[in-house]
Amino acid sequence: MKSRTLVIGVAALALVVFAVAAWLYPRQAPQPPSPVVGTIEAAGYVRPHSFVIGPADAPVTISEFFDPSCEACRAYYPIVKQIMDRHPDQVKLVLRYAPFHDGSDEAVKMLEAARLQDLFIPVLEALLARQPEWAVHGAPNIDLAWQIAGEAGLDVARAREDAKRPGMLGVINADLADIEALGVTQTPTFFVNGKAPASTDPQALADLVSSEVAKGQ
Repeated sequence: MKSRTLVIGVAALALVVFAVAAWLYPRQAPQPPSPVVGTIEAAGYVRPHSFVIGPADAPVTISEFFDPSCEACRAYYPIVKQIMDRHPDQVKLVLRYAPFHDGSDEAVKMLEAARLQDLFIPVLEALLARQPEWAVHGAPNIDLAWQIAGEAGLDVARAREDAKRPGMLGVINADLADIEALGVTQTPTFFVNGKAPASTDPQALADLVSSEVAKGQ
């Protein structure tokens, strides 16, 4: 995504990471808003198993298909948090898995295991913060990722066992099915109340969120 940073106040480190990610990921042509079939749940933008950040009854839902190994996802994380901070009672974030990189399926299982210990966000943020250390393309260091998760407070021994549960693979497969149905081909991909931003520029996401918030007021 070759895009300029338009969201003010993002930490300097995040800006640098975003600039690198922007150079690595070419901008795609603007996407038309995706039609909503019935509800966003019925259409596949939200699933009961998905991790939600923000008020459960918020009228605006950001669905993010992300990969723990994705540089652009790491760069967007503080940007999305800032967008949500602007609308604290009106917006929630639903995280969907798109494990496109090597080893990302194992990272997803790690996050789901952390969720069982109420440590999803601390582990996610630790993995993103140190992503360049473990998410090496073609040769991810999953053992290091586990170490990082442990330093974030995770009971690694317990989590390694939980990661083997059949339900973990079920979560991944369910999200992969929606990825195919919705035509998601890159990470991060965002939908706001089932609508795609006009472009991959962060400001397009912010504008769409603001527009949906205004509709509900």
